[in-house]
Amino acid sequence: MYTLHCTKKLLDRVKPSVPSLGPPPTTVLGNWYATALFWKPQVALLVTERTLLPVLMSLAPASTLTARFPDALASLLCRHGASQAFVAAEIAAMSEVCMAKTANRSVVGTMNEFVFLAEAYREHMEMGDLSMRLEDTPCGALGHGSPDRLLQEILVGPRQ
Repeated sequence: MYTLHCTKKLLDRVKPSVPSLGPPPTTVLGNWYATALFWKPQVALLVTERTLLPVLMSLAPASTLTARFPDALASLLCRHGASQAFVAAEIAAMSEVCMAKTANRSVVGTMNEFVFLAEAYREHMEMGDLSMRLEDTPCGALGHGSPDRLLQEILVGPRQ
């Protein structure tokens, strides 16, 4: 179980019933934030609250975004060398999702920065490569670390 906190422009596309707050997450990566990018074709940007790891994926059809997201995340985690056991456990824990409004302004600010950077790179990269490029970005919310480094600490433990 996790909560997908959506920006207003994404909620307008998906049109779910939205509670004010969701239950605590049961996933290792925690809750996720999402927004819609009105590119051609339209794209969804999802960012985990815990590590700020970005995932870019096709928005259409918007009504199936939450059903398609675990597969997109699994693909990205595999590109990072995550074990099959970790990926399977994370995807299994994502079987239930609750949608809510955004609640963490820091994560929303990071998403806005990722959108700005993605605009510069999108002509030259496909979405999986673009996600990997964005996760190298130093983030103030992480003490100027990057999402990929924090993900690696989760996957293999902290560096000594």
